[in-house]
Amino acid sequence: MSGHSKWSTIKRKKGAADAKRGQLFTRLAREIAITAREGGGDLDSNFKLRLSVDRARKVNMPKDNIERAIKRGTGEDKSGGEIERITYEGYASNGIAVMIDCLTENRNRTVAELRHELTHGGGNMAEVGAVSWQFKHVAYFAISAAGKDFDKIFELVVESGADDITSDEETIEIIAPVDAFKVISDNLKSAGIEADEADLQYLPKQEITLETDKTLKVMRIIEELEGLDDVQAVFSNLNISEEALKELEEA
Repeated sequence: MSGHSKWSTIKRKKGAADAKRGQLFTRLAREIAITAREGGGDLDSNFKLRLSVDRARKVNMPKDNIERAIKRGTGEDKSGGEIERITYEGYASNGIAVMIDCLTENRNRTVAELRHELTHGGGNMAEVGAVSWQFKHVAYFAISAAGKDFDKIFELVVESGADDITSDEETIEIIAPVDAFKVISDNLKSAGIEADEADLQYLPKQEITLETDKTLKVMRIIEELEGLDDVQAVFSNLNISEEALKELEEA
């Protein structure tokens, strides 16, 4: 299980930064709205919308909020500005590359906030393409290993187009091409297998290992970025060591 995945698990157990900042429903509403805009408001035909709504239901987002977000995406509800999906590139401290997925109604505000956090932490924004070549865009699934038949899941997802599947005592991780995302999602659902995470991610082609104190400094910058209203996810090429994970978990 990768360090980034372990960190995601730790955040879920601790309650996640967005929940503490009161931003979770806002982020989910934007995600639902843009997936409805991109693929329509029908959950049966728009698998990305279905996954977004499932995530919202898991955290008890009110039904009215979900329906309003879908209507905003399909254009039935004209309130609010138009939401854009943008991925920004940059560097945190110690030369660690970051890809920052955002959903925003105000691009100028988003760029200013990102630049402030990166600069304050000893990093900087980067031009388009300066960082992205260091990452691979993939479909990613994480499934709790408890009570699961690994061989059955292995056979299912490989036949569905997955490139890699690994497991430890806690989590089964699946990596696949982006265009295999829907097929794998549908086949897992048909098999009654629920994923804790199912989304598109940027995986680093090569990770960088830093000393623990420098790793923690980078992670503080990443947490500050993740705490911004417009940020949906942050991906980096930092290798998070077991020692650093332990300190993060105890913080």
